[in-house]
Order: sequence, then C-alpha cells, then structure tokens
Amino acid sequence: MTLEDLVEYAKKEEASDIHVTVGTNHAIRKFGELIILDPLPPENEARNMILDYLSYDQREKVLAGEDLDFAMIMPDGTRLRANIYHQRNNLAASYRLLRSTIPTFEELGIPEVVRKLVTEPRGLILFTGPTGSGKTTTLASMIDYVNSNMARHVITIEDPIEYVFYHKKSMIHQREIRKDVDSFATALHSSLREDPDIILVGEMRDYETISAAITAAETGHLVLSTLHTSTATQTIERIIDAYPAHGQSQARTQLATNLKGVITQVLIPEIDGVGMVMATEIMLNNEAVANQIRENKTHQIASTLTSNSGIGMHTLNMDLKRLVKERKISDQMARTYSTNVREYDSLR
Repeated sequence: MTLEDLVEYAKKEEASDIHVTVGTNHAIRKFGELIILDPLPPENEARNMILDYLSYDQREKVLAGEDLDFAMIMPDGTRLRANIYHQRNNLAASYRLLRSTIPTFEELGIPEVVRKLVTEPRGLILFTGPTGSGKTTTLASMIDYVNSNMARHVITIEDPIEYVFYHKKSMIHQREIRKDVDSFATALHSSLREDPDIILVGEMRDYETISAAITAAETGHLVLSTLHTSTATQTIERIIDAYPAHGQSQARTQLATNLKGVITQVLIPEIDGVGMVMATEIMLNNEAVANQIRENKTHQIASTLTSNSGIGMHTLNMDLKRLVKERKISDQMARTYSTNVREYDSLR
C-alpha cells in the first residue's frame, strides 16, 4: 500500500485524519473516533509512505531528526496538512485531509450573526476551540465569503497554507511561515505596509503575535485569528495573560475597544453516528462585555452571553442543549463536550 492508496481509502471512509507509524498499524480518525487498521503493514511500507512524498530538503531534515509541519498535494489533487515526527526512534506521521472545496456557512452550520462580523471594516475576530474543531475551515469559509461578495485586499499568514484561494472579487495574498516569512509577528508588522483590508493570522501563539494583531486591528484593519481556548472568558484571559504585568491594563483597554467577537466551536459526533455537527459559543463585544474586559471582570461574561441571546450571543451549554432538543446529538455526548456540566444540567 502507498500513501496515495491510504488517502483514497480515508476519503471513501470520510475520515478526517490518517496516522502512519513505522513498526505499527496505520490508523484513521472518522467522525472523531480513532480506528486502528488491520493488518500490520511491513515496516518498509510505513517508512516509504512517509519519505516518498518529501522533497530532498524535507527528507534530509527528517533523517537528521527534525520534525516537519507542511501542506502537500497528492497526485489526484487532494491536499493534506502533514506533520512528520519521531517516536521511539522511529518515524511517524499525521495527515489531515483538507476539503477540495471550501464549505459555505450553511454547510458548516455557522450562525448568521458570525457572517455579519466579517463585514466589519475593522477590529479583531477570534475563532477558538480545541485542535480538530474546524477553526481553519471556518476561517476559510469566512475568507471565501469575502472573496465572493466584497472587493477587499486579504493577506493570510499561515503555518502551513491549507486552503488555496484564487482571486474572485477580492485579491488574496497567502504567506507561509518559513517559506515566505520568518514568523507571524514579522508578517503582521510587514502587512501594515501592504495596504490590506483584512489580515488572517493562522494562530496567535505568543505575546509578539497577539500584540501585533491587536495593533493591526487598532490601526484600521479587520483581523481574524485563532486560539486554543474553550470559552470566551478563557480567550480574553489568555490574551491578557500573554502581556507583561505592567502592560495588562492597557491590553484590556485595547481589547475592549477593538475586539468584535469570539466564536468558540467544537465538532461533536451526530446522534446517528454518521457525521459531525458544530456547537458554538458566541460572544459579541457590546457595551456590557467591553466594560467587563476593561474592568477585569471576565468572570461575568458567561452571564452576559446568557442574557443577550436576543442579539445572537449564547454559551456553549446553551447551544449543546439546542442540539440535544433537535436530536442532533445525544445528551451524553453534550455532557462530554460541556465545559461546565453543572451549568449544563441547570438549563432547561
């Protein structure tokens, strides 16, 4: 079996990920569940799967003990996000299958209020959630919507580039870390001199990137980015905590002024076991939320989301309850994905 064969099998199974490890079985992830494949492949098969699709430079780095994180295209046009690493003195690889077409908001189940955010002329919009929750796909859907409906200059900063965009109504430039630019922060600072309307930052990983993203939003650009946080409250606190102590008060003021919204998402197996459905938490930065950020009262944000459902805000637990009532997910699964089971149980 080749990697091409395994990718074809994974596509037929509607799997999201492939795992290849020298010395053990291949595996796929289907609707959130890891499935070990039989039989045990020959050792050389797994090694060849990993190495045969690398460039000469990539192969040299891997054989020298380095890890690799990159995007690749199979002969049939399928795009993969690949991570090559070492474990127990052997090679291993994880491959994320990327869709050939970018799904629409409706296909993803993204609420209408989120679409309105991307029409904002400036500010910061954050998409959060655990790894594998579909943040990159949601961002791609947002950019594709802009590309189809608005004349904008969009700069994306990614590690690696996953979805490729072509000009429609907008002009889109995609920059990849380590290929086109050294770092997120460097690319962000540079982008301010490149006349963008929208800047997509693949991930706000550190203080330099966070600070540069907020500055870009503050200077009149719409900035979209991601964080690995589970609630809107956690997201605000993570950003503020990234700043040195003497700069946190100013950071709260900047965030209160420039943040437009936080969308937290998780993908949950459907009740019939044949797909995944998205649950969200949505925080829009109205006057109440801005005051809570500015005055360091982020613990009050959850109650603000609950009391402002009329304008599109809701907690993750509220959305989980909705999905259970609509019989899209089971109550047991909702409780598994809830970040506060006691609060979930208190909702009707």
